[in-house]
Amino acid sequence: MAHLDNSRTLKVRNLDRRFIPEFPKLKKFIDKKRSEKKKIVLTQGVYDLIHEGHALYLEKARAHGDLLIVGVDSDELTRRRKGPDRPIVPQDERVKMLLHLRHVDVVTIRDADEDIGALINLVKPDVLIVSESTKDFTKEMVKSYGGVCGKIVTLPPQAATTTSARIRNLTIEGAEKLSREISKLTKDFIKNIKGEH
Repeated sequence: MAHLDNSRTLKVRNLDRRFIPEFPKLKKFIDKKRSEKKKIVLTQGVYDLIHEGHALYLEKARAHGDLLIVGVDSDELTRRRKGPDRPIVPQDERVKMLLHLRHVDVVTIRDADEDIGALINLVKPDVLIVSESTKDFTKEMVKSYGGVCGKIVTLPPQAATTTSARIRNLTIEGAEKLSREISKLTKDFIKNIKGEH
């Protein structure tokens, strides 16, 4: 994905200028902000089915500096990390949703062919924000970026539910509904065979 749809909505809100998918352009932007003495905060993740926990997490992340950059996992990277049925929401829409959140200054994409630390090494944030619920970003991995980042802050989940939990609930509800429908159809079928209708 090279750029977002240049619709009138995006132009009016300048959202298209806050989406910087190309790493060389992002590097220039960061260098400019550093020269302005801005404290840069970085976080990254999938942001699938955006919910209150995501918004609160990003608000807390932004409070650690002057500028929050959010790396969004591409669809392919999300499939590798979360499984073949994810993401639920395609990356273009996830990016747009994040750009509408007031605490997010810049959004970029983390592609599947890049190392998990590529964005961290590019941004060299003053503060790296990680979630303690991210299972594939281990404590050892976080420590290894200590020399690249000014500070690493681990935030707990900011809501009682997670995207994965919501998906499980929807799947269970769907399976239960399907089970009831199959049961009803089976009973009706047996009645028809027996000539009870």
